[in-house]
Amino acid sequence: MLNMAEGLARLDALTRSPVVAALGRAFADAGHELAIVGGPVRDALLGRPVNDLDFTTDARPDQILRLVKPISTAQWDIGRDFGTIGARIAGEQVEVTTFRADSYDGLTRKPTVEFGDTLEADLARRDFTVNAMALRVPGRTLVDPTGGVEDLVARVLRTPADPAVSFGDDPLRMLRAARFSAQLGFDVDDATVEAMTALRETLAIISPERIQGELVRLLQTDDPVRGIRLLVDTGLMAEFLPEVPALRLEVDEHHHHKDVYEHSLTVLRQAIELEQERNPGAAPDVALRIAALLHDIGKPATRKLEPGGAVTFHHHDVKGSRMARKRLQALRFDSDTTSSVSQLIEQHLRFFGYAEGAWTDSAVRRYVRDAGPELERLHILTRADVTTRNKRKASRLAHAYDDIEERIAVLREQEELDAMRPELDGNRIQEVLGIPPGREVGEAYRFLLDLRLDAGILGADEAERRLREWWSARG
Repeated sequence: MLNMAEGLARLDALTRSPVVAALGRAFADAGHELAIVGGPVRDALLGRPVNDLDFTTDARPDQILRLVKPISTAQWDIGRDFGTIGARIAGEQVEVTTFRADSYDGLTRKPTVEFGDTLEADLARRDFTVNAMALRVPGRTLVDPTGGVEDLVARVLRTPADPAVSFGDDPLRMLRAARFSAQLGFDVDDATVEAMTALRETLAIISPERIQGELVRLLQTDDPVRGIRLLVDTGLMAEFLPEVPALRLEVDEHHHHKDVYEHSLTVLRQAIELEQERNPGAAPDVALRIAALLHDIGKPATRKLEPGGAVTFHHHDVKGSRMARKRLQALRFDSDTTSSVSQLIEQHLRFFGYAEGAWTDSAVRRYVRDAGPELERLHILTRADVTTRNKRKASRLAHAYDDIEERIAVLREQEELDAMRPELDGNRIQEVLGIPPGREVGEAYRFLLDLRLDAGILGADEAERRLREWWSARG
């Protein structure tokens, strides 16, 4: 629960920082207003870490630049057309933006940039009331014209203006609602949810890159499931990632299967828990989280209702991998993320054969070879994919995966699994067989790699002997 006394004390401490004190004095001496605005004010009141500092002022860009130069070590004006000047002051990066009073044409999310004259009007045009608070400096006056503090106490997200107008101006704000809901653990008020549902199709004017950016920010939160549910329930998810709402398969009275949608959300949560447990303090692994969310998207297309009430999803891993690649490319994800997610989805079922019967060392080597650099992510995804309520089955699968990880560790130490190569290189193959470079050298190399996977390290002499046998058998 928000403690206002503690929150105000944190705001007061924020104003005493060297960068805030220096900027406050510079602008006040020049006769200009200056205020910390948005996220830093919200987070200080909530007791959350305050990272980047954003300021707003009545000064115009040229005036801002003139005022920050004497107190900063660097300045940049890439956002000058939007009224923003950046600077590095006392070792911190800050942005100072002129009051805005933008207008929108309703066809794109790009506003007609207009500078404003008052702090209150600037705050009223922001996305949510909890982001529409400011702290005037150096006077330390909290400015909250739209009820942001009350909404912080109530833990609710609400737009300062009519949500239909706010989202009509910039539909990307609807995705931001999902992200802030997940990030802060806040509910979204009913009127805002209704507007998101009614205006979901306006998301079409937003570029794939912008949508991807908000999706990534949502997935980087500690519990993105709250935001994902909001996007699915309002129909917004269907506008840019329809494979997720499609997981809510119909179940008839004769055929029963696990709720794929709820299962996928559980897998996502469990993957995040394992990720944080195994890599404490590391940045969120977006590729892993996307793979956890999408790992079963091939099921709707491969579902088959069998006699007797069984339901099968044969080859949904391969189908889902192709679907994920196509969707991530449409959302302009980079090739590394796309390839990682596609590979993880395609391989997420490989382990379950291990639980049915111990693999040979050869099978373990091939598992490692096929996973390649995605092995650690595959470990996490496969473990997270166990959502059964059958405690005995869950325990059996957990012990089986403990076992395979231990075997991989032993083989890795004994055989350098991470750099798995044949024991003879291409030059030695040519010397042993007396052949020139060409296709046959490649075939011999693949034979030796399969030999390495099947039999482990044999030694160069034994590898040469088997290579000659193979070559002789070819005639």
